[in-house]
Amino acid sequence: MADFLSTPLGILVTVMAQVLLVIGFVMVSLLFLVYGDRKIWAAVQMRRGPNVVGPWGILQTVADALKYVVKEIVIPAGADRPVFILAPMTSFVLAMIAWAVIPFSDTWVLADLNVAILYVFAISSLEVYGVIMGGWASNSKYPFLGSLRSAAQMISYEVSLGLIIIGVILTTGSMNFGDIVQAQDGNWGIFSWYWLPHFPMVFLFFISALAETNRPPFDLPEAESELVAGYQVEYSSTPFLLFMAGEYIAIFLMCALMSLLFFGGWLSPIPFIPDSPLWMVAKMAFFFFIFAMVKAIVPRYRYDQLMRLGWKWFLPFSLIWVVLVAFFAKFELFGGAYARWAVGG
Repeated sequence: MADFLSTPLGILVTVMAQVLLVIGFVMVSLLFLVYGDRKIWAAVQMRRGPNVVGPWGILQTVADALKYVVKEIVIPAGADRPVFILAPMTSFVLAMIAWAVIPFSDTWVLADLNVAILYVFAISSLEVYGVIMGGWASNSKYPFLGSLRSAAQMISYEVSLGLIIIGVILTTGSMNFGDIVQAQDGNWGIFSWYWLPHFPMVFLFFISALAETNRPPFDLPEAESELVAGYQVEYSSTPFLLFMAGEYIAIFLMCALMSLLFFGGWLSPIPFIPDSPLWMVAKMAFFFFIFAMVKAIVPRYRYDQLMRLGWKWFLPFSLIWVVLVAFFAKFELFGGAYARWAVGG
């Protein structure tokens, strides 16, 4: 068996098995994310939520997915058919392949890239094309306006996300997620993680992640009262399912990034408890719970408020923070908390 795994075919089989394992984890998580999102929203509004299909309604997401799959795909007469079909596939595939560099432990990672952060940003930057393609190919004013608003929104908050992550890169001296997590491994457990030295940026990153993924209260591209579901208005059946799945996968990816960058990834919060991939999954689930609570309790922003927040507040604040972190790291202030590369090296 060992000899077979060392052959080109064996390596291909091993890589494909790892890829399928990651895809399986993300897709199974997706079922529970949608279910949990609906249950949390229902609990805040003091209603039951899904409770019929399966025990406690846990199979409701599966039933909804099957309903979308078996429905007829309706394509508007004036639509650009190839682009119309390609758009949801683009959104889904790009959201999925970003998981290739997300580690769950020292060894549990599909591709351990030294420039993993650049890879994730390259993929997230391309995701906007799926939205624009969907709005333009529908050959309708409402989807097109929704896609343009979504593109402007995603680009605006990617700038802030990039600057916030630059601060973490300066502190670690690496763009590898594994190195970033190891730099947070200290004797103080949870107090050794980056959330403490980068405390203001945790909130900016979370809010920017909401806007980046078109999540309430920043779901302006899908604002029902303004744009009739935005760029998705002409989509139904499986293409709509792919758009929805891509959005939730991107949200879960942001939860993973928050865990890795600021909250120690797979590290245990208590020093004498062993580290485990389960810590990583638990942290991701907690951050998704916060995403769901924000959706349930925060009113929607107007579009001009959204743009003002991103360009006039988040961008200057994150840029100033990068300068401050560079200064703290250069002179190893605060006990080297901002220069882990110097302390570790």
